[in-house]
Parts: sequence; C-alpha cells; structure tokens
Amino acid sequence: MLFRYSAACVLLAAALPALVQAETDAQSQPTVDLELNTITDTDAACRLSFVAHNQTTSAIDKVVFETVIFDSAGGVATLSLFDFRDLPQGRPRVRQFDVPGIPCASIARVLINGANTCTAAGAESDICDRALSTRSRIDVELLG
Repeated sequence: MLFRYSAACVLLAAALPALVQAETDAQSQPTVDLELNTITDTDAACRLSFVAHNQTTSAIDKVVFETVIFDSAGGVATLSLFDFRDLPQGRPRVRQFDVPGIPCASIARVLINGANTCTAAGAESDICDRALSTRSRIDVELLG
C-alpha cells in the first residue's frame, strides 16, 4: 500500500511541471483579442464599442471582420463589415461601429463570422482568423 502511494506521488510530481508548462504555453499563444466593451443607443443607431488588442508578433495593417448581429429571438438582424483598420502589435485600440435601425436592447449576440480582409506585413494573412480570441464585458455575447 505504501509503495502505491509513493509511486502515485512520484508520478504526480513528475507530471506537474508538464501541466504547468502546458498552461503557460496556452496563455502565451499569440492572439488578436477582441472584446465587446459597450453598446449604446444613439439617435439613429446602436453603437457597438470594441477593444481590440493585437498580441501577435506583428502589426496588422488592416482587418475587416464580417460581423453578424442576432436579435433576442435568435434571428439574424444584420450582417455587416466592420473595418477595424490597423491594429499595432502590443497596443490596444478602441473601435466603434453604428448599426442603424436596431435598438441595442434587441441585440442578443454578435458573431465575428471571419476576416473579410486581413493584411499583415504588407501581405494577405490568416492571422486575424487563426489568432482571434473573443469575449464580452457586457450581457451581449460575442462569438468568434
């Protein structure tokens, strides 16, 4: 019995560094973080504010995301192209987009359907899709 307990402790001690390293590797993956920060009704539109943080190894010259807005019944309210322009490496940027004719209270989810355009280092790139990480600070869900 003591042998089994000792063997289990040795195995756990040997595996612990690998588990910690795997978690560290997952946290250090380069990402394009996109956060839905606020939504605000204006006179003619719902204004969505995003915080974008390019944590990849290169600047993104231009990114345009195809964005789908879902209403509270789950239906597609609109599909738009949101031009996030340039996203410098390592620096957060706030971008706002007005969605006309839709009250903010009716928005349940926002889906980043993919990058319509993604240019990095002067050439088309897949980094905007591959490294995309989404989250929402508010009750409206942001999917990617």
